[in-house]
Amino acid sequence: MSVLPSVAVVILNWNGKSFLEKFLPSVCKSTYGNLQLYVADNASTDDSVAFTASHFPEIKIIRNPSNNGFAGGYNEALQHVQADIYVLLNQDVEVEPGWIEPVVAMMERQPDIVACQPKLRAYANPDEFEYAGAAGGWMDILGYTFCRGRILYTTEKDNGQYDDAQDIFWATGAALFIRSRCFHEVGGFDADFFAHMEEVDLCWRLQRAGYRIAYCPGSRVYHVGGGSLPQGNPRKLYLNFRNNLMMLWKNLHPADRWIILAQRLFLDILAAVKSLVAGKPRDMAAIFRAYRDYMRWKQRYKPASDQLPRKKLLQMKGVFHGIMIWRYYFLGRKKFSELER
Repeated sequence: MSVLPSVAVVILNWNGKSFLEKFLPSVCKSTYGNLQLYVADNASTDDSVAFTASHFPEIKIIRNPSNNGFAGGYNEALQHVQADIYVLLNQDVEVEPGWIEPVVAMMERQPDIVACQPKLRAYANPDEFEYAGAAGGWMDILGYTFCRGRILYTTEKDNGQYDDAQDIFWATGAALFIRSRCFHEVGGFDADFFAHMEEVDLCWRLQRAGYRIAYCPGSRVYHVGGGSLPQGNPRKLYLNFRNNLMMLWKNLHPADRWIILAQRLFLDILAAVKSLVAGKPRDMAAIFRAYRDYMRWKQRYKPASDQLPRKKLLQMKGVFHGIMIWRYYFLGRKKFSELER
């Protein structure tokens, strides 16, 4: 009789008592047979830790000494977790009882799949895909990220159009299944990212190491989204621009790096001007701050710390061989299924 792989669901929390109160009951109803549950607290100042300890004694609590964001927080917490598969679950996610089994079964059947995500639907609109992961993360040839079921801020209704399991470029950090040995093999999250796009960077490094990232439609979870930073927040915009640039510099093959980053500079300047014209000077300032801090980061970055092979972007799985924003804005293709037309 085969032994089920051990799974640890680890929920990173920061001042999230209301989310824990609302969503921990669904997590505790998970039916997987070899399961541990953790709340990793990022130095919260509310009473979420005391609440969890008193209302959910079956959940183990890890206390991080400081708030180092999503990336640093998970890196710290996962040093204290022993399991074959980590499931990194956002504090604002509701799950179905059997959500773990289909993903683990898929990873067991295909051992080269080392990271996987379930279908991500919107908690407020359960028949729609949710922004943070939808039906699996992709990237275009300029490094812009999007999802099957979500391009920029346009999300699709889930009519079963993406119910096929497939390889993807990145799996959402809102509900990320990952083999623990592979997480540590490639160095975990890059703590410099703090929050946003750290899972894309991690999945890119996993692909460079020769592993596969996949989407499992047989598992569904429901994400509130924007629990830490809502859409439209200049801080979120800053992190997305800065971290995307850092990720591209780190992971692109040298033959791709300069031409892609030069085109991105041009397009990002246009985005900054567009923000100013739209009466959003704080957004324009956030983009320029992102470039300033990216340049500062690049000066101290040590490429020798990353020995993984660098592959050309078009050789990777989950890469759209076109420019997503061109097709979205100028050709009006708002759905993933329309991009290739």
